[in-house]
Amino acid sequence: MRAPLGRFDVVSPAPEALDLLVPPVADAVRGWRGAVPADELVHVDTDPRWADTAAFLEHYGPDLLDRSANCVVVAGRRGGETTLAACLVPSATRVDVNGVVRRRLGARKASFAPADTATGETGMEYGGITPIGLPAAWPLLVDAVVADLPYVLVGSGSRRGKLIVPGKVFAALPNAVVVEGLGVAAAG
Repeated sequence: MRAPLGRFDVVSPAPEALDLLVPPVADAVRGWRGAVPADELVHVDTDPRWADTAAFLEHYGPDLLDRSANCVVVAGRRGGETTLAACLVPSATRVDVNGVVRRRLGARKASFAPADTATGETGMEYGGITPIGLPAAWPLLVDAVVADLPYVLVGSGSRRGKLIVPGKVFAALPNAVVVEGLGVAAAG
């Protein structure tokens, strides 16, 4: 099988790579009910040493930057209550936590969730968090640019491997809201 984007040595439909996925992601793929068939979710096996965006692009090609997205966990606080949510933005951007996210969550303060909270609550590895398999009650904010891409390279739940998924899949996930301007230009 050939990946819909990029050049990877080991490529398979996600349902055939369940043993390479962390339990919440494998469960989501196993129970997939989306409009796009589960076989269109593609797993590419990659070395964990290259999991971070910059290293990944250096190893697999800078052309993937405009076709990849990062999923981060944020915490919104208001009146002693904390709401965890996930944000999916193009890899070339950063999440507008103090603007768009804070307003969307109705929070007085918003910040990136601590790594131990993000990994503990998702069952995924830091640096590999993906929208597929997140806790069902969490809001998922998806940048409109990501939802409009034919295919998007995202984490697989672990630092080993990535998923390549049609962008429209993310807009259809439970509690997903497509948001214009969620990702803003990264400081450079």
